[in-house]
Amino acid sequence: MAADQGLIRPPRSAAVSLRRLGPALLLLPPLGWLTVAYLASMAVLLVSAFWLVNDFTGEVVHAYTTGNFQALLRDPVFGTVTVRTILVALAVTALDAVLAVPVALFMAKIASPRARVPLVVAVTTPLWANYLVKAYAWRGLLAPSGLLDWLTGDQLAGYGLAATIVTLAYLWLPYMILPVFTAFARVPDSLLEASADLGARSGTTLRRVAAPLIFPGIAAGSVFTFSLSLGDYIAVQIVGGKAQLLGNVIYGQLVTANNQPLAAALCYVPLAAVLVYLFALRATGALEEDS
Repeated sequence: MAADQGLIRPPRSAAVSLRRLGPALLLLPPLGWLTVAYLASMAVLLVSAFWLVNDFTGEVVHAYTTGNFQALLRDPVFGTVTVRTILVALAVTALDAVLAVPVALFMAKIASPRARVPLVVAVTTPLWANYLVKAYAWRGLLAPSGLLDWLTGDQLAGYGLAATIVTLAYLWLPYMILPVFTAFARVPDSLLEASADLGARSGTTLRRVAAPLIFPGIAAGSVFTFSLSLGDYIAVQIVGGKAQLLGNVIYGQLVTANNQPLAAALCYVPLAAVLVYLFALRATGALEEDS
């Protein structure tokens, strides 16, 4: 009888593995659906990038052509806008990293455990606010007759690339703080204490002990800030003044110029920039999983 039960009952290791795979198996259907939907939309976008527009009727003609991609390479305006957009995204990422590190350090290592939950809530609360409300709030602050104009005497007020960088940095800052906070929380206090016992100052400890350990968190946050800044076009329209980024150009080609194929081809420029950025981060080892 015992032998029969042993034959029917699965091994203990197999049962444990099934229990561990349970949550992952539940995620397979939604993840599979999202993957198929994303790949299908990217395929449609790629196919439409090789179509053309009838100059007389303005209708899309389903005929193969590489003219849209050739226009991206020939027209210097697209190159200028691409470089400007990448520089703005890098500036937003650097500014968010500079702001996120001290905030995350305070939340993870200085604040009491009881205060950490309210601090995390305070950081994530702006994500619940409407995007347009936050963007227009910065438009009011940066207006020539706004608060910054009154405080600085027309030194920091006004619209343009600087206003765009500040606004985008504010919008995406929580996406940088949370990964850096998680990275700081994983740094053992014993390492920091050992560095202090060996005579290292606080700055040296942060630079030589903590910085290499939290760099993956900064890299993870930078993926969000960089990619979101590349694709944003609403904030640029609100506070950017006459400045144009890739998102605005794509929107203009799709809505104003009614040139869907060229807009589809332009969409692959920020996509390529994000892929290059991811490969660059991977080369640094920041995206490698901890052993």
